[in-house]
Amino acid sequence: MANILLIEDDETLRFAVARALSKESHEVDSVESVEQARAHMESASYDLVLTDVHLGQDSGIDYIHELRESGYGGGILVMTAFATVDDAVRAMKLGADDYLSKPVRLDELALITRRLIEQYRQSKQLRLYRRLSQAGQRQKRPVGQSESWKKMLEFAERLARIPVVNRTADLGSDSGGAITTILITGETGAGKGVVAQHIHASGSDPDQPFVHVNCTALPATLIEGELFGHEKGAFTDAKEAREGLFEMADGGTIFLDEIGDLPLELQAKLLTVLEQGKIRRVGSSKERTIRVRVLAATNRDLDQKVKEGTFREDLLFRINAFVVPIPSLRDREDDAVLIARHLIDRLGREYGQAPIELSPAAASAIRTHTWAGNVRELFNMVQRAAMLCDGDEIEPRDLGFSSDRSPLLAHNAERESTQGGMLRFDFENGIHSAEDVEKQLMIQALEHTQGNVSKAARLIGMQRSSFRYRIERYNIEGIIQEIAQR
Repeated sequence: MANILLIEDDETLRFAVARALSKESHEVDSVESVEQARAHMESASYDLVLTDVHLGQDSGIDYIHELRESGYGGGILVMTAFATVDDAVRAMKLGADDYLSKPVRLDELALITRRLIEQYRQSKQLRLYRRLSQAGQRQKRPVGQSESWKKMLEFAERLARIPVVNRTADLGSDSGGAITTILITGETGAGKGVVAQHIHASGSDPDQPFVHVNCTALPATLIEGELFGHEKGAFTDAKEAREGLFEMADGGTIFLDEIGDLPLELQAKLLTVLEQGKIRRVGSSKERTIRVRVLAATNRDLDQKVKEGTFREDLLFRINAFVVPIPSLRDREDDAVLIARHLIDRLGREYGQAPIELSPAAASAIRTHTWAGNVRELFNMVQRAAMLCDGDEIEPRDLGFSSDRSPLLAHNAERESTQGGMLRFDFENGIHSAEDVEKQLMIQALEHTQGNVSKAARLIGMQRSSFRYRIERYNIEGIIQEIAQR
């Protein structure tokens, strides 16, 4: 199914073409003039525009140029009774994708529209993958056999079947309707992104776009334009119109990761989008209807952030109608070993290695470890062990364990150390949460590398940008300065 805008001034032909396209399960908006077409384009998104060349006083070919200049990236099909070579060449040069002669053969129309719609959707996916460092892909069911994990996935799969837009509210005939939202909660590294992708893959349109937005990674000055798009000339560098991430996700899912870090001003605008199912590009006075599922995730206590005045209470009420809590890895019984073996198999295929197994001792160490960093910590440890183990079995020393309680990150520490010794968690010294452990590990890594942020990030298997973000989050800049002055 696709959304199609039909522009044809002949009423009889307009009705016949619209009816034929509707029988193909497409949603068709029919207009008779360019002026009417402009109004529709400002309030809705279309996969295909089908236009006559001669529209009374208007020119369909000139409107093609106008569409492409405005940033429209969908398909354009031109039809005319005056099928001259000049018309065809001019239309294609200005951005038309194909040309159809009148009288229109409905079977030929159906074939061409199917092809152009498929081309548009493929190009939309390609643009998405180029712009985002992370894009959704259809996944197998996430690994895990514990009861808590299976119950969580079953609940998530039930939520995936809820329509992405609720049109039951009496909000007017042109309303997009309230958008379905699901909040995913859990500790850092527990797998919130994996569950978000699984919800998308379990829905009715798994082949539609999945757009992953890291709210902490978008610059505050650009986040509105990134989310909602902008018009040409909306600001100094806006040299052309650009669709935002919500528009790119239209028909699919947008995943707002770390929503607790969204600026307050944007929270108000997001709330309006969720309630009305419409977005407004920066620099535009017109609203556009979107059909999208919104998933949000956080490892923060949003109730506490509401009390602190850094998160809107009305937005929290809007996004937590459905909450999917991700169990921590330490609460998932033997899942850690199952996941570790799955990761080893995957890494072996990716790196072209001979098969590697977990030794019984390594499996026991993984099973009894507390996993403060959850699956992310497990992945980093297994990846390092798979690369550095000498034989065909991973032993506890390859994982960096000195006992069943403390990971030493031995291989990395030996390579990076300038002072000798190993990193240790002090579990008896006021450690109460995963964030406490992460903060202590970062401080120890910085001390171990004499305040070198890049080396400290590598030492614990974290990207430098993520490490830098957590330095600010945990307020440990002063500690770095103290280390540097020693």
